[in-house]
Amino acid sequence: MAISRSSIGKSVSKGSKPKGGLTKWFKEDWVDIGSKKKGGGYAKCGRSKQKADAKRKYPKCVPAAKAARMSKSQIKSAVSRKRAKKQGVGGKPTNVKTFAAKGGIISNKSNMGLFGRS
Repeated sequence: MAISRSSIGKSVSKGSKPKGGLTKWFKEDWVDIGSKKKGGGYAKCGRSKQKADAKRKYPKCVPAAKAARMSKSQIKSAVSRKRAKKQGVGGKPTNVKTFAAKGGIISNKSNMGLFGRS
């Protein structure tokens, strides 16, 4: 069976857009789990060049949905590992894994306690 040149790299049918991937990644609501807001939730991800943000520590950004599923200890661990690493080595951003190597797996169950929603 021969493959024509016109069919190479065209896995999506005409008229439909791929789901997930980079498009989904950009549309997610990214938050800084190291910066909690007073009313609940987290500050938006990133820093600006304003003086107020200059004093802010390095952000550890995750999608808001993932942040909601993380326990307090998982958040503390991720933020401390991010801030412990030297930042901006070689002009590149510093990345650390969100979950530690020793079984920091998130379950799909919420941390709402005994009477929480399923």
